[in-house]
Amino acid sequence: QAQLVESGGASVQAGGTLRLSCAASGMSVRSNCMAWFRQTPGKEREGVANIATYSRTIYADSVTGRFTITRDDAKNILYLQMNALKSEDTGTYFCARGRYAGCTWNHGDYLDWGQGTQVTVSS
Repeated sequence: QAQLVESGGASVQAGGTLRLSCAASGMSVRSNCMAWFRQTPGKEREGVANIATYSRTIYADSVTGRFTITRDDAKNILYLQMNALKSEDTGTYFCARGRYAGCTWNHGDYLDWGQGTQVTVSS
């Protein structure tokens, strides 16, 4: 059974840096699209970054140039490097495994989700 466990969330000042990790078990991070989503109370979960099996990456406009999604196939871990953090980046970050090799932002196209890790950015 596939399992995703996020870590690395913290409280940081605006302009700071964090790296989130998503450790996968029961599956391979290179076999399906992998993605990061985030959610704040009262808002719908939104896509942040995704990486297809063929390594194409797509970012939300709000994080382009600041966030980088990567995966370590040997360690079976997905990462999200977050630089120049802003208060609007605050939220719970979830990693997810897609159904297909390519990625969409459609929640229904994701099979498995982690439990989330909290990121709080104070200005």
